[in-house]
Amino acid sequence: MVSLVPAFGGVPVGPELLIILIVAVLLFGIPLVLVAGAVLFFALRSDDEEPDADRIAELEAEVERLREQVGNEQDSHGDEPNSRDDEPNGRDDDRS
Repeated sequence: MVSLVPAFGGVPVGPELLIILIVAVLLFGIPLVLVAGAVLFFALRSDDEEPDADRIAELEAEVERLREQVGNEQDSHGDEPNSRDDEPNGRDDDRS
């Protein structure tokens, strides 16, 4: 006997969501369903903004730390340009 497990944790998608919306429109009317959907959308969206702000601040701090590290490495190597006699392909340009 095989038990079926929903792929998305029981969240209705596709045809199931369409049937639920049609039933909601028939029961409550289009304006009420649209208002409830908008309120639900903004309520769920506002809850997700706080973790994003914390994550952005964490990433900005990491970028600043990496910039300082790169600056320190450049200072330790000095301002000497890399001088190489041959091209990256291994041949000299000074052929006469």
